[in-house]
Amino acid sequence: MSSHTKGHARHDTALIHGLSGSEVQTLSETCIEAKGRAYCPYSNFRVGCSLLLTNGTIVQGANVENAAYPVGTCAERVTIGTAVVQGARKGDIRAIAVATDISPPASPCGMCRQFIREFCELNMPVFMYDKEGKSTIMTLEQLLPMSFGPEKLLSTDEIANGGRDDLARSTSELGNA
Repeated sequence: MSSHTKGHARHDTALIHGLSGSEVQTLSETCIEAKGRAYCPYSNFRVGCSLLLTNGTIVQGANVENAAYPVGTCAERVTIGTAVVQGARKGDIRAIAVATDISPPASPCGMCRQFIREFCELNMPVFMYDKEGKSTIMTLEQLLPMSFGPEKLLSTDEIANGGRDDLARSTSELGNA
């Protein structure tokens, strides 16, 4: 493989966020391939997504629009939903890749960032590919700082105690800041 392939000079020689060069290359190729299956007759804004599961499986998805515009679904949510239906759970996703036809690459929208947060670790890499296949890589935490996730919800015990356990935890966290 040439060192000039699709903007990735380090694939063969280094781990990127704990992923091998071949895993990153596969994510790149599969999200770009998925972009070709987007159903976007209204915006013509194609988005493809692929994710890598801990078992090595790649799951693909693309954006799917609808004549009733808010009913459309982003590629990231299609892909994660497909992975969940196939049995994936929180922590099973090692990386996500998204491809668009613009440059610089587009990042997942706010709704998708929150959806990704539900199923992924904060240090998980998100690879964003532009129209030429060049990428920008950020962690979920960089894309969604100070995020709200499932662990922030009150447990049934905390709810029964009127949220006092959460209040004590928040107060101690502020004292440690």
